[in-house]
Amino acid sequence: MQPLAVIQNAFRIEDLRRKILITLALLAVYRVGSYIPVPGVDTAGLQALFGAGSLFGLLDLFSGGALTRFSIFALGVNPYITASIILQMLTVVIPKLEEMAKEGVEGRKKIQQYTRYGTVLLGVIQAYGTVLYARNYIANYTFFTVLNMIVALTAGTMFLMWLGEKISEKGIGNGVSLIIFASIVSRIPQMGASLAAGVGQGGVSAFSIAAFLLLAVVIIGGVVLMQEGQRRIPVQYAKRMVGRRMYGGQSTHIPLRVNSAGVIPVIFAASVLAFPTTLAMFAPSLTWLEHILDGRSFFYNLIYVLLVVFFTYFYTAITFNPQKVSDDMKKYGGFIPGIRPGRPTSEFLEKVLVRITLVGAIFLGIIAILPALTTAVFRLPQIYFGGTSLLIMVGVALDTMKQVEAQLLMRNYEGFIK
Repeated sequence: MQPLAVIQNAFRIEDLRRKILITLALLAVYRVGSYIPVPGVDTAGLQALFGAGSLFGLLDLFSGGALTRFSIFALGVNPYITASIILQMLTVVIPKLEEMAKEGVEGRKKIQQYTRYGTVLLGVIQAYGTVLYARNYIANYTFFTVLNMIVALTAGTMFLMWLGEKISEKGIGNGVSLIIFASIVSRIPQMGASLAAGVGQGGVSAFSIAAFLLLAVVIIGGVVLMQEGQRRIPVQYAKRMVGRRMYGGQSTHIPLRVNSAGVIPVIFAASVLAFPTTLAMFAPSLTWLEHILDGRSFFYNLIYVLLVVFFTYFYTAITFNPQKVSDDMKKYGGFIPGIRPGRPTSEFLEKVLVRITLVGAIFLGIIAILPALTTAVFRLPQIYFGGTSLLIMVGVALDTMKQVEAQLLMRNYEGFIK
């Protein structure tokens, strides 16, 4: 009964209630828009073209089925995610962008503006590639028809980006993550029906489905364990006199998370793998990329795992700087017992971070290719609701739950976690 009591407490707080209702309302707008089709497209034929047997099956999962329906939200938030990846990479290599990132709120606003510009550019490119790929299912394939579809798809992506920003600003949780979360959740009934139909046709055994569901429960437990797992580095602050007052002397710790990158590496890797397929839409000579990047191929899954591991380390390096942490500790008289302040401290933190991040990266890599593994082991139909989907759902749910928890505890209410 505790979760119900927590929800009741959340709705008793006017500010929190307003944020939850705004979030639900904006997500409802997104789901309604995902059913508004772009005129002049044979959506029945697209079901096979963008089916689960290709990489588009994963992209369709992230768009909540909007891609196979060729709705105005067919591209989802993928261009925005790709633009964010590019900007974060450029922040590391371009000093001017790095200075902007360190300027605080104003600097982040400028980078966010550049991300929006990149989203428009990538949206136009991906929209044109998608229309070109589906040209055989477009009734009147003329210049003005193509232009109209590109504008509609790009505008849909920009609207979703705005929707995500409004959810983050006015609602509760991360807006873009919640949009992807809503997309995945919306596909659960359809995928459950697909598995049930497979049993009826004799292609899938009831035992395989039961084993798959049991594995899903184990994965959820593993994801929660990894998301919450951390290595606590003890820190001691020396006593010091400032005027007539004594400061310091307390003990604390630095929490190094096993999976500090969350679901970001998986989303980044999926977006990067979608780029070569987009190029193949423009050049027929590159159609061999579609066969290589088939979700069931060994090469695709190998590249997927390597990209997930790379982005895990990359994103962790961006979000946690051992040298800066070491300098701040030294500035305020803090030290790790047994480790000298300064460079030895930063080297120690980097060493520990590399080791625990490796565990998280390998776990994320295994999670990412679980759909292919479950398809092969349990002989289930090719579906993309697997480890990646559960990872995103659990990660977003935990993040949102913690935000609600913080709001409740701030007002002396008991939250989800005792």
